[in-house]
Amino acid sequence: MRTGEDVRVLVDAEAGVRPSAEGTAARRALLAHPAVLLVGIVLASLNMRVALAGVAPLVGEISAAFGLSATASSLVTSVPVLFLGLGALVAPWLGGRFGAERVLFAALLLLALGILARVLPSVYALYGGGILVGTAIALLNVLMPGLIKRDFPDRAASMTSLYTGAMIAGATVAAAAAVPLETALGGGWEGSLGFWSLLAAVAALAWLPQVLIVRGRAGHGVRAVPAGDARPVSVWRSALAWQVTLFMGLQSLWSYVLIAWMPTIFTDHGMSRSTAGVIFAFNNLIQVAGAFAVPLLAGRMRSQRPLIVLVTTLVAAGYAGLMVAPVEGAWLWSAVLGVGQGGAVGLALTLIVLRSGDAATAARLSGMAQTVGYLLAAAGPLAAGALHQATGSWTLPICVVLGVCAAALAVGLLAARNRTV
Repeated sequence: MRTGEDVRVLVDAEAGVRPSAEGTAARRALLAHPAVLLVGIVLASLNMRVALAGVAPLVGEISAAFGLSATASSLVTSVPVLFLGLGALVAPWLGGRFGAERVLFAALLLLALGILARVLPSVYALYGGGILVGTAIALLNVLMPGLIKRDFPDRAASMTSLYTGAMIAGATVAAAAAVPLETALGGGWEGSLGFWSLLAAVAALAWLPQVLIVRGRAGHGVRAVPAGDARPVSVWRSALAWQVTLFMGLQSLWSYVLIAWMPTIFTDHGMSRSTAGVIFAFNNLIQVAGAFAVPLLAGRMRSQRPLIVLVTTLVAAGYAGLMVAPVEGAWLWSAVLGVGQGGAVGLALTLIVLRSGDAATAARLSGMAQTVGYLLAAAGPLAAGALHQATGSWTLPICVVLGVCAAALAVGLLAARNRTV
């Protein structure tokens, strides 16, 4: 039986790699300044959802400004998610080639640039900025857990809680502040959206001392460590790996549909934009409860099937509520969805570890799950927007997402069996 201790082993892009002597020296130099490293991690984590959550309450105005259809509007959120998957393909190579500190620093600068590009008076810049934003966040997503595992091996659980909490806090603040910032900065969506480039720039500045400390020294490993005579596991040929990957992708899909369209669903039913933004922020905040509790429970269970049923049922119930009484029960549905969303993403990440026989397999499974999962998730906002445009209602898009919940339940029950890849 696996214990909670197993769950605290984070997936690392460096698994199976031996650090150089210079890299070890660089690590010691960094850890001699833990406050600098800690501030950098918190600020970088704050940025990991801000650019996605901050745009959702403004989609209606952005669409009106450029004369976009519902389908074209969905690309505002779908394009970054697509590049979350594509960026995950190159993140491990970049980290191994240039070191985590340098790549994270570059990712934060790229994020700031992408946010600013989206506020230029061009629809091409709007989508091009989304490409930069998605790529930057993908680099942060993949490299941050590995950096935490590498530099805080004895405090992995607490550091993971800090990093996850900061990520969700950033999304919550961005969602709640989107409309008020618009008013405070002159009444345009451009100022509200562009404001978050400042946070990315501040985070990049916080990473600069770490880049200087490791300058000229390899931050990551330089050669692979043989794993005895054992051949590496091919996760792409494993049915169990595909089950874990599909659960990751399907739960990401239902989450990014909400990130893209939840405020719009509320406003289309007569709710004010400011209230819709606050309820959307509440949804992000309540995800902390599920994201914290579910992985802890999963690590103490041989099979995680009851948790699969729990999180998929909560999400399905919340979506059904949005279809039946979107305004009257808005706060309730937001809370139910939040617990289910947070629990699902925590469970998906935990399954990657629990279903892997060793750290190297976990790293490969993580790369597969993030790449395929985010590519699948990118279709969610686009498909929901197209169906809404075709029908003039949110009923059919929500029914399709309920079908996604059923599919996630099916593959999740298979992924939750007490087996390893």
